[in-house]
Amino acid sequence: MLPIAVAVWTVALLCVFVPAAAGWCALGSGCGAIMVLGIVLKRREHAASRAGLIVVLLAAAAAVSIAVMTAMPARVSAASWDGRVVEATGEVTSSASVGRDGRLWMEVQLTGIGSPGSVRSASAPVRVGIDAASGFDLGATIRVTGEAAATDPGERAALVVFASTASVEVAAPGAFAVAADARSAFIKRSTRLPEPGAGLLPGLAVGDTRAVSTELNDDMRTSGLSHLTAVSGANCAIVVGAVFWLAALCGAGRATRVIAAAIALAGFVVLVTPEPSVIRAAVMAGVAMLSLMLGRPSAGAGMLALSASGILIADPWLASTAGFALSVAASGALIMLSPSLTRGLARWMPQPLALAIAVPTAAQLVCGPVIALFAEQQSLVGLAANLLAAPAAPIATIIGLLACLAAPLPLLADLLAASAWLPAAWIAHTAGITARLPYAQVAVVPGIASAALVGIVSAAVGLILTGACRTVPVVRGASASVIAVMLALGGAHVALNGPLASATSPDGWSIAACDVGQGDALLVRSDSRIALIDTGPEPEPLAACLRSLGIEHIDLLVLTHFDLDHVGGVDAVQGRVGAVLHGPPGESGDDRMLQRLADDGAAVTLATAGMQGELGTASWQVLWPQRGSEVFPPGNDQSVVLEVEGGGVPRALFLGDLSAEAQRMLARTAHLRGSYAVVKVAHHGSADQDFALYQDLRPVVALFSAGIDNDYGHPRAESLASLEAAGARVLRTDQQGRLLVGLDGDELQLWTERQPP
Repeated sequence: MLPIAVAVWTVALLCVFVPAAAGWCALGSGCGAIMVLGIVLKRREHAASRAGLIVVLLAAAAAVSIAVMTAMPARVSAASWDGRVVEATGEVTSSASVGRDGRLWMEVQLTGIGSPGSVRSASAPVRVGIDAASGFDLGATIRVTGEAAATDPGERAALVVFASTASVEVAAPGAFAVAADARSAFIKRSTRLPEPGAGLLPGLAVGDTRAVSTELNDDMRTSGLSHLTAVSGANCAIVVGAVFWLAALCGAGRATRVIAAAIALAGFVVLVTPEPSVIRAAVMAGVAMLSLMLGRPSAGAGMLALSASGILIADPWLASTAGFALSVAASGALIMLSPSLTRGLARWMPQPLALAIAVPTAAQLVCGPVIALFAEQQSLVGLAANLLAAPAAPIATIIGLLACLAAPLPLLADLLAASAWLPAAWIAHTAGITARLPYAQVAVVPGIASAALVGIVSAAVGLILTGACRTVPVVRGASASVIAVMLALGGAHVALNGPLASATSPDGWSIAACDVGQGDALLVRSDSRIALIDTGPEPEPLAACLRSLGIEHIDLLVLTHFDLDHVGGVDAVQGRVGAVLHGPPGESGDDRMLQRLADDGAAVTLATAGMQGELGTASWQVLWPQRGSEVFPPGNDQSVVLEVEGGGVPRALFLGDLSAEAQRMLARTAHLRGSYAVVKVAHHGSADQDFALYQDLRPVVALFSAGIDNDYGHPRAESLASLEAAGARVLRTDQQGRLLVGLDGDELQLWTERQPP
């Protein structure tokens, strides 16, 4: 079955990313299967079993190709509404989760779509984002109106709808409604408990992550515990294992135990919403756990491959999703690798401890390369965090489920929920502490190269721990060498980004543009006083930049506006800020962020044009936004624009994310005079620029802060050409990494982290 699963997965990936190839794959595979079958029937050779495998392999490849061909017309029809306001109806097929934009996102199977008031029949999977105050249960039929956007090839949803209005047409039926009521009662009961732990408990028990805060969610991801915050194979495995063990304790036979575990797993799936991801996790975990409990891991591998093949034939677009790949990888690790790891570790420790360490280690080793394909960070504390959380996760899951089922008995339900809160709080604390350890995660460039590197290291660690290479000295030596090299490189990285960080940076800089990806984080230094303008999208890249420049304290933090790519990394400087200047807040989350900074001792001030101050011996002045202006809403066009000069700082202007219209108003109201040595180009070099402004500014150096191969195409070619035409030396963080500018007398000094291509 393993070759068949690999072939199905490969063909599915090809067909969903290149739909035009589906017809050729179906034709070639179908004809190939018929030819091989004809040869076998004609010659009746002894190799018929091998030929039979080829026939099944080709037939499965043809099936997945035909599945893509069958689904494509409906998907193309749905995608044709890209960029238009639509009205759509459909059935909710997943639970809702809160996205980074604050919306609730869910999967919906379309039943109709069209212009508002003119809905026509349709059938395709879409993702719908609705206002966070709303919420719909799985199985409900809904009607939404909003702007539609087509997805990229390979994505499971054919269309994304940003809903402005949403309503229920038909409520969730039967068992779905009963399960929804039970979940709702449990969530209300859980969220009355204290944090941390209250918001996490519904995720651990019934897979509802809406109460998980953004900060805790980030900590869970950094610490490698995010698989616990939603229904995954781990939850399903816990349920299967608990029921199997309980039935065995009651003296039930093997067949009875298997049946009881299967019934419990089915009930669990209904309770937590039988969305496709939950069903996949249940199938994978059920196969893995039962194969281990029956003592037949080799059979489990075949069953897992068969399950994966069947699921991909039913929905080929799952081949490109990280969740499905991780489900298969983790289940395969549990079946194939954890027994060998347990035996290997048992040479040095008691068997129960070896088993406890082997399960998360196996999952980490196998899932690491898959994660490197998609994610920009690899957790270095995941194994330790999972070992610490492992005893608490099954307790919180099982007791939480019992509390959910006990909803008709309020006193018992309260008691069980309170009992489940303690292990949930333990997991939340574990995530928070491990996520804040130095070098909790390392940044990687997602892709095949990173996956191959992580895979080599994982294979070396696995071979050493299992002892599989003891009889082959060459393999053992190669594995040990790989581990030694990685430890040496890791030690060097820690030293160069820790105690020796500042030794790798020149000392004469006064302006720095940190390489934080698609976002802004700029530093100004005068007489050892530091101003930070924005924090980038995430804490770790900013923290690394600050370490490399030897910066411990921020005297002035300027938050130009509250988009994620400008304030997402604020945790990196939390508690280390003297004063904060900020643009107009737009949402309650913006005010909470400012309050956290104030609670940690920062003086928080709303920036308006005309404000002035000093940074060391340099002076700064706010040029925008105008006091009380309501021309623009909070956001890009109300970005704080700061001018800094003197005290060893070349005359500099930082334009935030202003659009061309706001730039023209800035030019009229700020009375900009003379030329600037350094200009931070607005909005990462988007095309929405007033190029006449840059001609008037006559910058010597133009700084572009953007991420490598970002989805927006920043910086745009016309913006680069305009600044070069104005006589500026263009510096880009996406190509040259961290950028440093200094002043030596009347001469500018420039340092870049790497050479541009």
